[in-house]
Amino acid sequence: MAHVAKSTQIRKQSNASTKLPKLPKLLESKIYKTGQTRGADDDQIFQNRVGRNSTVLIPLAVWRAHESVQKIAYENGYIILVPPGVYFEAGGVESLKSEGVEIGSNALIFYELRSDWIKWDPDQKGLTVPTARTGMLGGHYVARIANTTKGDDERINRGYTSTTLKGAGIRLYEYAGQKSIENARIQLEALFWLAEDSTPICIEAGMAPDDVVKRRAGALSKADIAGLLDYDALRSARAIDNENRLICPLCLKRLSSFGFLSRMSQAAGRERHDLTITEINLFHIKELSFGLFNHRPYNLGWGHHHCNVVCKDSGIEETLNWMNEVVDRNHSLHGK
Repeated sequence: MAHVAKSTQIRKQSNASTKLPKLPKLLESKIYKTGQTRGADDDQIFQNRVGRNSTVLIPLAVWRAHESVQKIAYENGYIILVPPGVYFEAGGVESLKSEGVEIGSNALIFYELRSDWIKWDPDQKGLTVPTARTGMLGGHYVARIANTTKGDDERINRGYTSTTLKGAGIRLYEYAGQKSIENARIQLEALFWLAEDSTPICIEAGMAPDDVVKRRAGALSKADIAGLLDYDALRSARAIDNENRLICPLCLKRLSSFGFLSRMSQAAGRERHDLTITEINLFHIKELSFGLFNHRPYNLGWGHHHCNVVCKDSGIEETLNWMNEVVDRNHSLHGK
């Protein structure tokens, strides 16, 4: 037993000795947050900045339209959101059950329109709000109804509003399994180290030169061993250029790693003290959309904040086509 304990201690010491030096705090946080969803306020049904493997919310129309959505083994379950009209119409309950949709089990009635709330008042129907996100949901409905423009009718928020149970789940297209999240983080750090000035910038940010060398070599090696450093695939994904340097997937300009560690510049007179946006952000090469699960290695890169804003949910190819049309119209109008 003593021999086994000693061997275990030696292995732990060996693992500790090979532990990589820490990244600058802002960079470490940026890479970690790639595994989280976008923000959501209290008036939305979504959870605010949680893991991408959290409970998924699936609109009934999407459940019906995309067979692939039904086949995913969501790590923390899913909730199908059913419009009141579908549930309360004649034969609605039986029809839903035939599709594998059961209120209170894997689905909830979702009130978004005040007219539905008035027509099918949940209190009069004996419906209750849920008490859980997974397993038996413990209730029947959730509501997020905006107030009227005149302010005569107050906003209605029911279900998943408590501090301990805020938000029903995440947007379907943001979902990724834990393994994909971890691999994406490994690859995204490797991509950071492919920025042409990553070494001096990290030293400037407070890392010791030897620590920078160790961290860079260790991160690239880890990505390579995991099959996440295929340079041809990364070039094809628009993440790096022909010299294996980090670029923005939209404008294809080389990225300085300084942008990972600096806040966005702000227009004079419009400054915000709580601004946390950096100049370089996570970039999905193929856009997130229903029926596709695109938060995965070789579909992620780093890009300019403004390029990301331009792309939004349109995707790179559609955005480039639009930009070409804009340029052509301007050349035509000005005779260039």
